[in-house]
Amino acid sequence: MFERVKEDINCVFERDPAARTAFEIVTNYPGLHAILLHRASHFLWVKGWKWLARTLSTFNRWLTGIEIHPGATIGRRFFIDHGMGVVVGETAEVGDDVTIYHGVTLGGTSWDKGKRHPTLGNGVVVGAGAKVLGPIVIAQGARIGSNAVVTKDVPAGATVVGIPGRIIAKGDKDAARRKAMADKIGFDAYGVTQDMPDPISKSIFAILDHMHAVDTKIEGMCDALKKMGSDYCDQELPELKCEDLELDEQAEARPKER
Repeated sequence: MFERVKEDINCVFERDPAARTAFEIVTNYPGLHAILLHRASHFLWVKGWKWLARTLSTFNRWLTGIEIHPGATIGRRFFIDHGMGVVVGETAEVGDDVTIYHGVTLGGTSWDKGKRHPTLGNGVVVGAGAKVLGPIVIAQGARIGSNAVVTKDVPAGATVVGIPGRIIAKGDKDAARRKAMADKIGFDAYGVTQDMPDPISKSIFAILDHMHAVDTKIEGMCDALKKMGSDYCDQELPELKCEDLELDEQAEARPKER
């Protein structure tokens, strides 16, 4: 139990740059509170204590502004950022490492008693205000843009925007490679895709491609050195910290010398 809570806290640090301390997260993050209470209500639901489970779920909504039906199945490291207005239906299934933002609905489109809510694969990101409706599958690593309305299956790694939701980028080898390089240096492109007419995103992707090429060459040289008996490449590189990349606001505010 405590390991799961520790995982939940760590995933907040990974995905929310505003998070400063574990105490702050535990006391002031309604998304974390909602997940902890849902686990309790889901346990009661599975054990057959339906009314008590629904009552705890109602208290959860009253406390956090997040409504998760106790019948919903939630994976590990599920992060709800801000959270107000989030609704997760009874037959919804959420995989591991999923992130959703405020105003998101994982809802149904019929009154059928069976499966009527979405299934989200591992690593899916759903933007603020998006509506994902019906017994559809949002495959692993897909991204749903803010305010999109999605009623059809989304393939792995794709990005969907608009009303109705349309795919503007499909996951491919280049996208996976760039994401791996971005994760390596601690950079998140927030779902920006190469198909978007954004010169900044194109520049970022060009830099990631170049870094990948440099990494490949360095690995080849290290392999050659090891074969020659050198242990030079066994030395670890210093960790790249996000705070080292931040601009010095005071320096920016100072007038430039002429």
